[in-house]
Amino acid sequence: MARKIAIIGCGIGGLACALYLSKTSDDVTLIDKFERPEPVGSGLVIQPVGQDVLAELGCAQSLIERGAKIYSMFGTESDLGKSVLNVDYGPENEAVFGLAIHRASLFDILFQAMEHTKTHLIKGQNIKSTALEGGQRFVTSQSGTKFGPFDLVIDASGARSHLSNIKTKALSFGALWGTVNWIDSSPLPTNHLSQCYQKAHKMLGVLPVGYLPGDPHPKATIFWSEPQVDLPKWPQNGLDSWKKDAIALWPDYGPFIDQIKTADQMTPTTYRHGTLFQPYDKGLAIIGDAAHQASPQLGQGANMALLDARALCQALSEHDINAALKVYARKCFAHIRLYQIFSAVFTPFYQSDSRSLPFLRNHIMNPLSRIWPLKPLLTRLVCGNLIKPK
Repeated sequence: MARKIAIIGCGIGGLACALYLSKTSDDVTLIDKFERPEPVGSGLVIQPVGQDVLAELGCAQSLIERGAKIYSMFGTESDLGKSVLNVDYGPENEAVFGLAIHRASLFDILFQAMEHTKTHLIKGQNIKSTALEGGQRFVTSQSGTKFGPFDLVIDASGARSHLSNIKTKALSFGALWGTVNWIDSSPLPTNHLSQCYQKAHKMLGVLPVGYLPGDPHPKATIFWSEPQVDLPKWPQNGLDSWKKDAIALWPDYGPFIDQIKTADQMTPTTYRHGTLFQPYDKGLAIIGDAAHQASPQLGQGANMALLDARALCQALSEHDINAALKVYARKCFAHIRLYQIFSAVFTPFYQSDSRSLPFLRNHIMNPLSRIWPLKPLLTRLVCGNLIKPK
């Protein structure tokens, strides 16, 4: 008998769930608040563990064609004028790499794949609540429209979920993100994530992200670290002042930020840290940012959502719903906790007001990161397989 399953949220995790479940006999409904499909956000990196999931969904090759292969994360300290971060995935042009891609491109490929499945899509409904009635789940939108009954509701609605009771703590630093054209004459490599730091209170970055849908010119995502309390008033002294400060720190950043003509080309983003220790309830599964949130320092957010989707859908293919929810939580537990811990530990070395941590980063962590055993461990940490996801 087909199970009725609702997925709330048409982001990376929700679309991955829809694609996995399209291979089953389940009756799947995907509900999102958008009136027309459109992603939010900027560039991200799909690590090897996330690429494995996308390969299972039949989307890997399309994403490789659209994105940019990243073989190294490289950072310099402006005050020292030398490298203080160099984490690589392995030899260039080999099979292991990070796949940098704009969220719009990732969304476009996953959404088009979903449209070729039997998934029912309901648009324009912002789901605000869920309730159990007679052992099954109903969901209700902001407008009061009620949907159901469902045997299972999957909450993939992200950090602002109304269905998750996750408790999170705001991080002290956020960032401004923008998308610009890649500069062909730039000395920055097209296969590196390049960053520049001034101690830990300033962090600038350029990430090549391949191509946007319908645009033949390669793009880059740029970012600028900023204390969260200062984000609402950016740029208080105008764009020219910001550009002057940024170029003084990192001249190679100049050609990229010169393309920013208005403040609304840069999107402010805040970050929170927290974990939902039981990511399920009766007839309810919670995945992605609705279940766990962290700093983007390790580049694992989208990958975690993909791994959650795979773990949940594999469990559903092998067990009844009640058992599957417990299996899903066990599969994800160790991997999520490990990366939450490492994210909390590493972030202050790159985004904080600390004076001592940047010194330790530059003069102790950096030399150690270039030798065994720390070098291969850092590579596995970035790849997402320091411990193997189940």
